[in-house]
Amino acid sequence: MKSLFLLLTCLSLSSTAAEVALDIGHSRSHPGTISAGGVPEWELNRRLAEAVAAHLRRLGIGYRLIGADGEMEVLTERTALAAKDRLFISLHHDSVQPDWFAQAEHYRGYSLFVSRKNQRIDQSLACAKLIGDRLIGAGFQPSLYHATPVKGENRPFADQGRGIHYYDGLAVLRTARQAAVLVEAGVVANPRDEMNVTGKEGRDRVARAIAEAVVDCLQAMQPYSLH
Repeated sequence: MKSLFLLLTCLSLSSTAAEVALDIGHSRSHPGTISAGGVPEWELNRRLAEAVAAHLRRLGIGYRLIGADGEMEVLTERTALAAKDRLFISLHHDSVQPDWFAQAEHYRGYSLFVSRKNQRIDQSLACAKLIGDRLIGAGFQPSLYHATPVKGENRPFADQGRGIHYYDGLAVLRTARQAAVLVEAGVVANPRDEMNVTGKEGRDRVARAIAEAVVDCLQAMQPYSLH
């Protein structure tokens, strides 16, 4: 009953469209990875989303924060809430495979993911390219290791130079009704990369790059109906 109530609430709230939905990856009870500094990923994702939102406000772009209370567990409720929004961006921070933790300092950089099962895959990929361009322009580089042919990785490249991978199984990308991109801001299992993307200056550079790419994407997208 609780899940049904939440879904109905999401559908009601989604009656007013935003230009971009900012999805805060994970939740308080399932926080994702724990950074090298001991911070749960959900908390890092929330801080990044708030920083992106601040830049979007400055740029005059309407947004919706999804998962800000840390209670949203069902992934399809996130995309239901964003059903009428023009763009869906899911914000995360990255880790490495358990067998690689001892060498975590060798892994750094952002990664971007799109799903070929998303009904707006062409727009999703175009937006991911714009995000990649802005991140590279801000001094960040893609990690690329998600294409390594091992269990748990082996994600094919959609655009290697920009660090974009296809990941068809990601629920929020697959079920989003609009263009959707998942951003892994940096490899927080690596203490140096954690500081690079979660410190005050680094987080602001990441957030600014994402927000400016959102503007680029919205300007490039042709108007369409989600109905």
